[in-house]
Amino acid sequence: MNKNDRITIAYIGGGSMDFGWKFFSELAAEELYATVNLYDRDKQLSLTNEVIGNKLRENPECKSDIIFLASDSPEEALKNADIVIMSISQGSLEEAVSELTLPEAYGIYQSTGEQAGPASIIRALKTLPEYIQYTELIKKYCPEAWIINLTNPMSECMQIMHHIFPEIKIFGSTNELFQTLELLGGLVELEYGISHVRRRDIKYNLIGISGFSWFDKVSYNGEDLMPLFRKYAEKYYKNGFELHQNEYKTNPLSSANKIKFDLFLRYGLIPAVPDRIAADFCPGWYLKSPSVINSWKFSQTSVNYIKKINIDRSGRVKPLMSGTEFLKVGGSYDDCVLQIRALMGNGNLITNACTINSGQVANLPDGAIVSTNALISKNNVQAVAAGKLPDEIYALTIRHVINQSTVVKAVIEKDLDIAFNAFLNDPLVNTDLNSVAELYKEMLSSVRQRLIYYC
Repeated sequence: MNKNDRITIAYIGGGSMDFGWKFFSELAAEELYATVNLYDRDKQLSLTNEVIGNKLRENPECKSDIIFLASDSPEEALKNADIVIMSISQGSLEEAVSELTLPEAYGIYQSTGEQAGPASIIRALKTLPEYIQYTELIKKYCPEAWIINLTNPMSECMQIMHHIFPEIKIFGSTNELFQTLELLGGLVELEYGISHVRRRDIKYNLIGISGFSWFDKVSYNGEDLMPLFRKYAEKYYKNGFELHQNEYKTNPLSSANKIKFDLFLRYGLIPAVPDRIAADFCPGWYLKSPSVINSWKFSQTSVNYIKKINIDRSGRVKPLMSGTEFLKVGGSYDDCVLQIRALMGNGNLITNACTINSGQVANLPDGAIVSTNALISKNNVQAVAAGKLPDEIYALTIRHVINQSTVVKAVIEKDLDIAFNAFLNDPLVNTDLNSVAELYKEMLSSVRQRLIYYC
């Protein structure tokens, strides 16, 4: 790209210290010319990130020419944008804790609660009304922009945007495959004595939905890796296998891959997502109780871990703003910047993406949000036909697809009773009807200030 090709990126949720800083780092590693308009409900956060982002230009390793600007309103951020990054979090840490822990009093345990489980329904009910507002603004101020969604629940957020603005150009970007790809790369290194196998070196066919997707083909340098994965699954099924021993005990983002092995041996496809995410989509096989969770060698989202991460990030703000510390340039945190480059015409990219189903997963409904490979090129995202889900996996998946559509319908019709049907039908909700109704009311009550939309 050259200076005449400077693009405008609207970053909604631009006060983030998580994805935001990683995104800035990735931008700095590419030869891009862009203005990034940061909008956040908390203006101070976006002002902070404006300073931190612009400080990257002083880093001698920086290859980009990016200007970061904090916007006063979403309208200002979105006006004439070429790319819109949607990455918002609705609610406080206290609400997230409540959404994860309230169901436990009813014997219902969740791992992340972001895309499945009772917490995901409440998250959707809080988030989708705001997505309706942003979609209307996008339709008005940048109707030709490409929308890259990062917010969970991914499927519901994308469905509501497509409903409000059917012509919208949108796909979902996620790094949920990375852990499994790194595991496969690690197995190749161990088995064949090869060093530095990158996740991008693993080729695969991806099929499923966001949070519950599968590899039915994987290869390295043309060699089929399914037999290798089966070898390790059969050998380590009982005790698990980790590239970093016992990491799951202190890091809830890690696991011993026991769920991956169990599902592979059961269905013949490799779960593409981390164990903790797959667990939320299954019946209570892996989340029946704390002792069962521990036996599968993974961890629920830990409130203390989240608090620690937030404290650690907050402690870096002053050094990053003053220039005594710089964000790292690059790091391969995700594919978002590579996707932007491809959309702007700087090379083609095959990557995983969440898109509106128009047959790429043949036995899921058209209009559902599915996760497959996609070819991204200049002003174009073409989903790759992935085939059919096996019947057994389809049976697990279609329940979530219907629930996602039900939640979207509830938001469109402003009817919390409709949403209760999805809440009741979630596979993790395994108690009697009266208790489920009581839990639903309790969870809604804990976030009632965010449900004005439905009144």
